[in-house]
Amino acid sequence: MDERLKLVVLTGAGISKESGLSTFRDSGGLWAGHDVTEVASPEGWAANPELVLDFYNQRRRANVEAEPNLAHKLLAQLENYYDVTIVTQNVDDLHERGGSSNIIHLHGQLNKSRSTQDASLVYDIEGTELNWGDTCELGSQLRPHIVWFGEMVPLLETGAKYAMKADIFAVIGTSMLVYPAASLINYVPLDSPKYIIDPNMPIIQETANLHKIEKKATTGTQKLFDILTLTS
Repeated sequence: MDERLKLVVLTGAGISKESGLSTFRDSGGLWAGHDVTEVASPEGWAANPELVLDFYNQRRRANVEAEPNLAHKLLAQLENYYDVTIVTQNVDDLHERGGSSNIIHLHGQLNKSRSTQDASLVYDIEGTELNWGDTCELGSQLRPHIVWFGEMVPLLETGAKYAMKADIFAVIGTSMLVYPAASLINYVPLDSPKYIIDPNMPIIQETANLHKIEKKATTGTQKLFDILTLTS
């Protein structure tokens, strides 16, 4: 049984931004030139599924070209000191490629597809393409395995259970504006230290155990790593 302290880290788009992956919030709600509702909502899928498929094909190609940055790698290295769980809002696989071993993808995974008839049928995507006419074993069209705006977040309860057991909780690169993911900090025990890393510090209720690191993800995570490894 792992008796090390439990470190739970909530990550958002800011941690992948330094790897070159764009975020829709940086461009006023546009994501690669699209209104987010066109490409990341059930309504957008119903209106123009081929546009949605092409959009995520582009995101997959960008993901393949991106490399894990120092922040991803440092979180993986913290597994040498702590029982680390990454709860991420990101759909890329940079945490996996950075070396982390326990990752909860709240908003789905870019490199997977799922059946439009049976959501339990999830498949790995070979390469970067998912196209109109690609079907599941039931003969139904496949869609990106992404939690779109307006959809339930199936793994939220799992993330909350980890947050409730966190001895240390960190937030890296998220505006804390996307709910319900942003609510996870409310599940963390009151006496557990909480670290917020972001160059544009989100508005967080002040508590005795709250530590703000106003830096971008790479330099902020380096500071967090130094703090946690000196005290482990």
